[in-house]
Amino acid sequence: MTLDPRAEAILTFWFGSPNGNTKRDAWFKKDPAFDATIEKKFSEDYVRAHFGAYDAWQKLPLGSLALVLLLDQFPRNMFRDDPRAFATDRKALDVAQHAVAQRFDQEVTPVQRTFFYLPFEHSEDLMLQERAKELNRALPDWEQPGSSYSYAVQHWDIIRRFGRFPHRNAALGRPSTASEEEFLKHPGSGF
Repeated sequence: MTLDPRAEAILTFWFGSPNGNTKRDAWFKKDPAFDATIEKKFSEDYVRAHFGAYDAWQKLPLGSLALVLLLDQFPRNMFRDDPRAFATDRKALDVAQHAVAQRFDQEVTPVQRTFFYLPFEHSEDLMLQERAKELNRALPDWEQPGSSYSYAVQHWDIIRRFGRFPHRNAALGRPSTASEEEFLKHPGSGF
């Protein structure tokens, strides 16, 4: 089986090539131009992935990775501050769990591997947060400041403290508790 051309386009856009191993600053910043580019290039792919048209991509490591990006990362860019940003989190997690169970995460570059682990980290389930820490700790740079592991620990700590991500409350129409409101006043409280 060969990699679908749309999956290859997603990986090339995100990583610079299907096997890219370089971190990009644009990934985790609010950048309206970058977000608009993702929406323009990939919104139709997102809809297709959401409704299962790309489920067969899960047969390949890079296909699974492209699907995780479509379902987990791209909605966060296309739908900032909107509940749709999280609408495909469950499906992204299912794909990521399948990929890890198949050891597909071991067949991609270390930078790419982190994106297989983000759906665990984006979950509001403490057990999945524990798994995110475990998976990220296996990465080569886990001890470095700013590593994927350090972010996994930060996500875990928020879920341990609040049972959810307070920075999602407004988008999801959830009332915030007083302790969450206080937490949200601090820099770096949202991802």
